[in-house]
Amino acid sequence: MGRITYRNRPVSFFILTALLLISSCSAPVKDSRVTFMVADPGHFHAALVLKSIYQDVSPKVFVYAPDGPELVDFSTRLQGYRTRTESPALWEIKEFRGPDFFERMIKEKPGNVLILAGNNRKKTDYILKAVQNGINVFSDKPMAINSANFNQLEKAFAIARKKGVLLYDIMTERFEITSLLQKELSMIPEVYGNQLAGSSKNPGVSSESVHHFFKFVSGARLIRPPWFFDTEQEGEGITDVTTHLIDLVQWACFPDQIIDYHKDIQISSARHWKTDIRRDQFMEVTGLTSYPEYLIPYVNSDSVLQIFSNGEINYRLKGINVRVSVTWNYKPPEGGGDTHYSVMKGTLARLEIRQGPEQKFKPELYIFPENADQVYLDGLSSAIETLSSKYPGISVETVENGYQIIIPDSMRPGHEAHFAQVTQNYLRYLTEGSLPPWEVPNMLAKYWLTTKAREISQGR
Repeated sequence: MGRITYRNRPVSFFILTALLLISSCSAPVKDSRVTFMVADPGHFHAALVLKSIYQDVSPKVFVYAPDGPELVDFSTRLQGYRTRTESPALWEIKEFRGPDFFERMIKEKPGNVLILAGNNRKKTDYILKAVQNGINVFSDKPMAINSANFNQLEKAFAIARKKGVLLYDIMTERFEITSLLQKELSMIPEVYGNQLAGSSKNPGVSSESVHHFFKFVSGARLIRPPWFFDTEQEGEGITDVTTHLIDLVQWACFPDQIIDYHKDIQISSARHWKTDIRRDQFMEVTGLTSYPEYLIPYVNSDSVLQIFSNGEINYRLKGINVRVSVTWNYKPPEGGGDTHYSVMKGTLARLEIRQGPEQKFKPELYIFPENADQVYLDGLSSAIETLSSKYPGISVETVENGYQIIIPDSMRPGHEAHFAQVTQNYLRYLTEGSLPPWEVPNMLAKYWLTTKAREISQGR
């Protein structure tokens, strides 16, 4: 007896089709939402990105790292965020430990966004390999610490564009309220006038930052990994914190404009200098009892570790003379912390962010007009009234030789909160499928400037 058929098709055809349908229904479906992966989280900024939960992001976070104290520190911080009473960050952490962690991550690829914050000597290589494999990258600064890294980074951006993935760095300082208001006021002609070009000795824009090796993060004393003190692994100060300062200058002076490093930037000078760290200070901040082998070349005869963690760059940006500088001290003064000082000079006024003892180490914004006549005061009052609709609660108060912008505490969530803000921005770009057209060229401009300035400061 022959096989039973239906419209010239054998019954076995339908059995096979049914089996395929059952198989496809039971197969695991990959989460279409954003899913975070974290690789080698040696810097506490990796944990700060995950201090908050984000809408439309999978709660699963896949961590790939070598075993050791840095992973323990990262996991401990995340556990603190997960178990806190108020708004716990209930991530489901999946850890994969081992020396082949990165290769395994690339092979398994359980997520679509890689968070990077750790040893900067390895970071640019991680970035390049990730985008080559179609993974979006959300990276802590700096993404490059020398010219060879910069060439890799430029290649990575080109590949990211072809692959349709987004490579972006974590610029938290754009969300600091004093920086936002300084930028806003500089765009109001009645208050600021026109931007002054200045000179190399008296720049039109200057920005300074003071950082500290000993500090507290999320209420706990920070333990630094020993490689943080090696400029071949962490990078010099001139290629690290200056990335924030350069970014703020570009963002404030030329908002939404493309900067081409080939023609828009000319470096006038660059220098670097050392911070001395005593052996007992190094032990206090790392928990080690001796210097590791790779730091010995930087230790003098008095057992003092000397690091090129300070730097200054003088340059011209589209005709404006700019100075950025960073200083690293061991420990902040009592009641203090990392500080930011910024000056923008216009034809009508100087806009200053100060964060010293007088401000109780809290950033404050001041306006120092050239001529505070009634016309100027009317323009300033009108500007503050307009800005208050966007920034509710701000006001202006008279101080010696000028005015202070009074900012309500509700607009000062703190540095750690800025990580959630910049992450939400990045998630929006992922949803839209692209970065603003000026972001990539301006990131390249920033890292070309820092890495080129490093060479100049070294006499090359």
